Amino acid sequence: MSIFKPFAFKPLSFKPDTLKSVSPVALAISAALSSGYAFAAEPVNESATSDDMEVIVVTSDFRGASLEKMPSSVTVIDQQQIEDEGAQHFEEVLNSIANFNWSGGSSRPKYFQIRGVGEQEEYQGAPNSSVGYIIDDIDMSGLGMISSMYDLQQVEVLRGPQGTRYGANALAGLIYLKSNDPTDVFEHGAEVSVGDDDLTTFSGFSSGPLTDSGKLLYRVSLQQHKQNGYRDNLYLGVEDTNGRDEFTGRAKLRWYATDNLELDLTLLHADYNNGYDAWTLNNNGFDTLTDEPGVDKQRTSGSSLKLTYSGADAFELVSLTSYAKTEHHHGYDGDWANPDYWGELTCYGEACQYDYTWDKEGERKTVSQEFRLSSTEAGRIFAGSTDWLVGIYGMKLDEDNDTLEIYNGWEDALKAEYEAENLALFAQTDSDLGDGYTLSVGARVERRDSEYSDSAGDAFSPSETMWGGHIALSKTLSHTQQAYVRVARGYKAGGFNMSLPTELSDKKEYDTETLYNYEVGLKSNWLEGQASTNLSFFYMDRQDQQVSASQQNPDEPQKFILYTENAGSSHNYGAELEGNWYATDNLKLYATLGWLETAYGDYQYQDKYGGTVDLSGRELAHSPNFTYSAGATYRTDSGWFANLTTSGKSDFYYSDSNESKSEAYTIFNARLGYETDLWSAYLWGRNLFDEKYGTRGFYFGNEPDQDWADKQYIRYGDPRQLGLTVSVKFM
Repeated sequence: MSIFKPFAFKPLSFKPDTLKSVSPVALAISAALSSGYAFAAEPVNESATSDDMEVIVVTSDFRGASLEKMPSSVTVIDQQQIEDEGAQHFEEVLNSIANFNWSGGSSRPKYFQIRGVGEQEEYQGAPNSSVGYIIDDIDMSGLGMISSMYDLQQVEVLRGPQGTRYGANALAGLIYLKSNDPTDVFEHGAEVSVGDDDLTTFSGFSSGPLTDSGKLLYRVSLQQHKQNGYRDNLYLGVEDTNGRDEFTGRAKLRWYATDNLELDLTLLHADYNNGYDAWTLNNNGFDTLTDEPGVDKQRTSGSSLKLTYSGADAFELVSLTSYAKTEHHHGYDGDWANPDYWGELTCYGEACQYDYTWDKEGERKTVSQEFRLSSTEAGRIFAGSTDWLVGIYGMKLDEDNDTLEIYNGWEDALKAEYEAENLALFAQTDSDLGDGYTLSVGARVERRDSEYSDSAGDAFSPSETMWGGHIALSKTLSHTQQAYVRVARGYKAGGFNMSLPTELSDKKEYDTETLYNYEVGLKSNWLEGQASTNLSFFYMDRQDQQVSASQQNPDEPQKFILYTENAGSSHNYGAELEGNWYATDNLKLYATLGWLETAYGDYQYQDKYGGTVDLSGRELAHSPNFTYSAGATYRTDSGWFANLTTSGKSDFYYSDSNESKSEAYTIFNARLGYETDLWSAYLWGRNLFDEKYGTRGFYFGNEPDQDWADKQYIRYGDPRQLGLTVSVKFM
């Protein structure tokens, strides 16, 4: 039996339930053929009919559009690719996404950049993300570290403003994680991974019907992941101060209440109890000297409830309710050493005394409600040529933060409270203009009212009305190619800066940022469906660009003055190319390439000595000119399996406040194994050549014995790791 089947295209909405009669091996192979870089695939089942054929559906879209019909640059990484590459966390797949980067200022990635736009950290202030992050319709923007890949259906990354669909939190784009839905037949599985760095991961799932009628279905998945974190604390004599202790649990219920009413309930609980001991004074990267290692914890409980009513002739009604409560705690030893180390050095003629810690604990609650009406085939307007959709969205966010800084015994505490309410109206039409042309027009108007107060006496209550949207024209050039042109407008709310000194009093508030994205693209399949490519070119016009600035306090060098300001306009442009080729029945090849050019407009800032630094025309931080990846998966008819991937980036600036840069790097991963109908076993290696690469960098003075002279400090990514994974599945 051939492993890979030729493609076949059919405009059907994909439901995992359609595979209910397929064996576990066929399910795995079917998922492989539905790779995010392919347009469609035929499940491997000798008795399959044309009704089993599926298309890749972008579930974060209003209507669940097929990937090849989406008039925008979208990456979809499906479950089979995630499993083939052995990804346990989102961190392990993000390098395969073109023009995508992240800032390593936390134990797991939660600050992302798409096409050069995004946050690098969030030490203070109100949450205000440029990149949206959603897990099963639960908004986790700015809190994306709880990103287990186990039992995930697919990862979707939408590039460019998503002003119509997601509004203020998706100026740069959106990351959407979709877990597997309940099935109407019983499926169960378990997986164990062990590896160096004392890695142990235990995972399991169960899915099936809860009633004989098959109208109530469930799915539960659990994962517990632990490892030491690749750092040895030489001062304390332990090796787990940067460790990871991560639990993720998901539960789903699907109830077919009537023929016309479907309810989907999702429950999420994640408890990440990680250490944070990642920085060294001598930049060795992996041997630390801290006496009070930091923490990076996040405990999230969330839920979403989706009601779909299809009983009306002209429209379908969707209600989407979500709730999330997150307790987060981030702290670090800011002197990166210990009293014994500093006491042996001389500062101003006597033994150094330097002891600094920073700690922030917070709680965030969000509640949102969305209603939307979308046309059915019978409800189309303009002589049946146009689908329509209208909706309303409301969200309430509350966040309390307690920040504590301790410097040589002196304490500086700040308690802050923030509340925001958003209300948005949105609409979209999708029209068939004939002769292969399709026009999509969408708009969103959003009102935000917020209040902030803290124990230092700062108080703000900004309110504003923002709008965004898109116009996209698609043209079917042939049955194998579709071109599109898209113009989108995104927005990011303005805000405020707290605890600023008098000399920066003019920077208390900053304005809304607006981004116009102009994009053209071509989606193609070749060789009778055996190969596919997605190509896009874009130009981004950022107006009133928000920039995170920082100044080291010359009077208290252990402290930084952090603030956000507007930097005029800037322009980013570039391209993305994704390709997928089933070279033989057993061999799949895939690759991505991103090209990005960024530059500030007219932007100057003051350094800690009062001098002027001019960044006009300089590249933006965390914006490598090139990102690239390639992979190959080979499966024999007898069950042997191999996967090899490589990915890398060109160099990039670490910060908007200095000239510190990373080095270019390339890393390689591999996975070898044997697969049967019931069990599989794999040997795997990540970063096989032990590449030492930076994920975050600072350039400032942190050594009093050197008179606080500025110096580059680098946080490095994970070194080489080898391991074994065994999994079982049964029905």
